[in-house]
Amino acid sequence: MPSRLAVIAIDAVDPDLVADFWCAVLGWTILVREPGGITIGDNERSWPMIDIFAVPEGKTIKNRLHFDLRADGLSTSDELDRLLALGARHVDVGQSSDVSWVVLADPEGNEFCLLSRSVQQLTEPG
Repeated sequence: MPSRLAVIAIDAVDPDLVADFWCAVLGWTILVREPGGITIGDNERSWPMIDIFAVPEGKTIKNRLHFDLRADGLSTSDELDRLLALGARHVDVGQSSDVSWVVLADPEGNEFCLLSRSVQQLTEPG
Protein backbone atom coordinates (compact mmCIF):
# COMPACT_ATOMS: atom_id res chain seq x y z
CA MET A 1 0.00 0.00 0.00
CA PRO A 2 1.35 3.49 -0.82
CA SER A 3 1.83 6.22 1.76
CA ARG A 4 -1.12 8.36 2.79
CA LEU A 5 -1.03 12.10 3.29
CA ALA A 6 -1.91 12.34 6.97
CA VAL A 7 -0.89 15.76 8.24
CA ILE A 8 0.23 19.06 6.78
CA ALA A 9 2.42 21.05 9.18
CA ILE A 10 2.41 24.84 9.49
CA ASP A 11 4.91 26.75 11.62
CA ALA A 12 3.48 29.80 13.36
CA VAL A 13 4.50 32.43 15.86
CA ASP A 14 0.87 32.44 17.08
CA PRO A 15 -0.56 28.92 16.56
CA ASP A 16 -3.97 29.93 17.98
CA LEU A 17 -4.35 32.73 15.41
CA VAL A 18 -3.40 30.45 12.51
CA ALA A 19 -5.54 27.54 13.78
CA ASP A 20 -8.57 29.79 14.22
CA PHE A 21 -8.11 31.20 10.69
CA TRP A 22 -7.83 27.80 8.98
CA CYS A 23 -10.71 26.35 11.06
CA ALA A 24 -12.91 29.22 9.85
CA VAL A 25 -11.73 28.86 6.23
CA LEU A 26 -12.21 25.09 6.05
CA GLY A 27 -15.12 24.64 8.48
CA TRP A 28 -12.88 22.50 10.69
CA THR A 29 -12.37 22.36 14.45
CA ILE A 30 -9.49 22.07 16.85
CA LEU A 31 -9.05 18.34 17.49
CA VAL A 32 -6.00 18.32 19.77
CA ARG A 33 -4.27 21.07 21.72
CA GLU A 34 -0.87 20.21 23.19
CA PRO A 35 2.01 22.34 24.45
CA GLY A 36 3.64 23.76 21.34
CA GLY A 37 1.05 22.60 18.83
CA ILE A 38 -2.55 22.38 17.69
CA THR A 39 -4.14 19.80 15.39
CA ILE A 40 -7.15 20.83 13.32
CA GLY A 41 -9.38 18.74 11.07
CA ASP A 42 -12.92 17.95 10.11
CA ASN A 43 -15.32 16.49 12.65
CA GLU A 44 -14.95 12.97 11.19
CA ARG A 45 -11.20 13.15 11.84
CA SER A 46 -10.53 12.19 8.24
CA TRP A 47 -7.16 12.83 6.64
CA PRO A 48 -5.37 15.03 6.02
CA MET A 49 -5.31 17.14 9.16
CA ILE A 50 -3.22 20.24 9.82
CA ASP A 51 -0.75 20.58 12.68
CA ILE A 52 0.21 24.12 13.65
CA PHE A 53 3.45 24.28 15.63
CA ALA A 54 4.84 27.21 17.60
CA VAL A 55 8.14 28.60 16.33
CA PRO A 56 10.02 31.70 17.49
CA GLU A 57 10.62 33.24 14.06
CA GLY A 58 8.16 34.72 11.58
CA LYS A 59 7.87 33.75 7.93
CA THR A 60 10.42 35.47 5.71
CA ILE A 61 10.22 34.05 2.15
CA LYS A 62 7.65 32.68 -0.29
CA ASN A 63 6.27 29.24 0.58
CA ARG A 64 7.56 26.34 -1.50
CA LEU A 65 4.34 24.41 -0.79
CA HIS A 66 0.89 25.97 -0.52
CA PHE A 67 -2.82 25.20 -0.45
CA ASP A 68 -5.08 25.66 -3.50
CA LEU A 69 -8.70 26.21 -2.46
CA ARG A 70 -11.94 26.06 -4.45
CA ALA A 71 -15.20 27.68 -3.43
CA ASP A 72 -17.73 25.09 -2.27
CA GLY A 73 -21.42 25.99 -2.24
CA LEU A 74 -20.97 29.64 -3.18
CA SER A 75 -19.42 31.65 -5.98
CA THR A 76 -15.69 32.16 -6.15
CA SER A 77 -16.28 35.91 -5.77
CA ASP A 78 -18.32 35.38 -2.60
CA GLU A 79 -15.67 33.00 -1.25
CA LEU A 80 -12.97 35.60 -1.89
CA ASP A 81 -14.99 38.15 0.07
CA ARG A 82 -15.43 35.62 2.91
CA LEU A 83 -11.70 34.81 3.03
CA LEU A 84 -10.77 38.49 3.13
CA ALA A 85 -13.29 39.08 5.94
CA LEU A 86 -11.67 36.22 7.89
CA GLY A 87 -8.28 37.95 7.71
CA ALA A 88 -6.73 36.76 4.45
CA ARG A 89 -4.97 39.39 2.38
CA HIS A 90 -3.92 39.71 -1.25
CA VAL A 91 -0.23 39.06 -1.90
CA ASP A 92 2.05 39.31 -4.91
CA VAL A 93 4.40 36.37 -5.39
CA GLY A 94 5.25 37.32 -8.94
CA GLN A 95 2.04 36.09 -10.60
CA SER A 96 1.03 37.82 -13.82
CA SER A 97 -2.12 39.92 -13.92
CA ASP A 98 -3.94 37.47 -16.21
CA VAL A 99 -3.82 34.34 -14.01
CA SER A 100 -7.12 32.61 -13.23
CA TRP A 101 -6.48 32.36 -9.48
CA VAL A 102 -6.09 34.80 -6.60
CA VAL A 103 -3.02 34.62 -4.37
CA LEU A 104 -3.77 35.31 -0.72
CA ALA A 105 -1.98 34.94 2.61
CA ASP A 106 -3.18 33.82 6.03
CA PRO A 107 -2.67 36.07 9.09
CA GLU A 108 1.01 35.03 9.39
CA GLY A 109 1.79 35.43 5.69
CA ASN A 110 1.52 31.82 4.45
CA GLU A 111 0.44 32.02 0.83
CA PHE A 112 -2.49 30.10 -0.60
CA CYS A 113 -4.55 30.35 -3.78
CA LEU A 114 -8.26 30.59 -4.46
CA LEU A 115 -8.83 28.89 -7.80
CA SER A 116 -11.33 30.36 -10.26
CA ARG A 117 -13.57 27.31 -10.66
CA SER A 118 -15.75 26.22 -7.74
CA VAL A 119 -15.99 22.61 -6.58
CA GLN A 120 -19.37 22.43 -8.31
CA GLN A 121 -18.01 23.76 -11.63
CA LEU A 122 -15.19 21.24 -11.48
CA THR A 123 -17.54 18.29 -10.95
CA GLU A 124 -20.33 19.25 -13.36
CA PRO A 125 -20.58 16.95 -16.38
CA GLY A 126 -19.74 18.33 -19.74
